[in-house]
Amino acid sequence: MKRTLLLPLAAAAAIVVAACGGASSTVAPATTAPTEAPMSSAPASEAPMSAAPSESAAAMGDIVDVATKAGSFKTLLTAATAAGLVDTLKGAGPFTVFAPTDDAFAKLPAGTLEGLLKDPEALKAILLYHVVAGKVTSDQVVKLTSADSVGGPAIKITVKDGSVYLNDTVKVVTTDIEASNGVIHVIDGVLLPPSS
Repeated sequence: MKRTLLLPLAAAAAIVVAACGGASSTVAPATTAPTEAPMSSAPASEAPMSAAPSESAAAMGDIVDVATKAGSFKTLLTAATAAGLVDTLKGAGPFTVFAPTDDAFAKLPAGTLEGLLKDPEALKAILLYHVVAGKVTSDQVVKLTSADSVGGPAIKITVKDGSVYLNDTVKVVTTDIEASNGVIHVIDGVLLPPSS
């Protein structure tokens, strides 16, 4: 089902509130893939942890804290601040965030990021398209063909040559980075919601 790119302010606020308070499911509505393949493995320092929140995950902090400590998500954090989503991503969750690195944002056409930073509602719609309600670990992702984003439109998931791609073009490069309120999967591009 396709939805409009930009959500009205009230609808976006309702989605954010629902994502913070009402997400009890661990996997977003999704379609199962016909075959399974392993997801590209994370470096040893970012190896998958237990699916249950652990004391070590709590000690690492929430999604915003973990992204800040990583140091490679400065643009994402700046965008989340501009869109008013930092408090949401620090909320109880759980959330799954497909997080573009600074290099991923640098691949956008010149002026795109600057334009989005001046349009908080458009920026919010794009950032919410990177978030799935619930905690979806890599072993679950590889069994899906899509997952509903908090922003509305579904994200297409494909496994090709042992790697996971979102919307056919954005590659998941690191998986299962634990946070106290969810999990982060690092991606090499910025996901753009369908325009219609």
